[in-house]
Amino acid sequence: MFFSVVLLPLLIIPIMLFIVIATIDTGQFGLFLQKRVGQYGELFHIYKIRTLRKENHTLGHLDLSATPFGKFLRRYKLDELPQIFNVLFGSMSFVGPRPDLQGFADELKGEDKIILKVKPGITGPATLKYKDEESILSQQLDPETYNRTIIWPDKVKINKKYIENYSFSLDLNFILKSIVN
Repeated sequence: MFFSVVLLPLLIIPIMLFIVIATIDTGQFGLFLQKRVGQYGELFHIYKIRTLRKENHTLGHLDLSATPFGKFLRRYKLDELPQIFNVLFGSMSFVGPRPDLQGFADELKGEDKIILKVKPGITGPATLKYKDEESILSQQLDPETYNRTIIWPDKVKINKKYIENYSFSLDLNFILKSIVN
């Protein structure tokens, strides 16, 4: 929490600017909140900069597509800057397993539930390995199945190893790798 207080004055102006631009760009309020599964399986709202525009098509289907500005934010993970507030409020840490949507972490069984004992993080080993997850999934014939059968089990394995081998120096290493990548 200390580091989030120190970083907040540096990040507040870019966050506010990105929210304003995203509001204009997407036609919706630029701060996006989504329920995620956190420590001990408790739900919380994660904060992000909105990157998707809702488009209605003639058959009544709703398509969510990233705007050009949204793609820029996602590419450099700038859409995640507001998560500094999640750290400040205590629902997240800087390093840990990424908080997942319901239907994943909240359904962990047995020894895999160790992942829920720690606060989810902005970055971590699985986040770094799958930094291009959207691109990987877009290349699959069935992205949902690929995510549930290949990526998710690998993330669980990576996150369990992280928790079992936790150290402050390891966290610093992940933070540095995140900044460089």
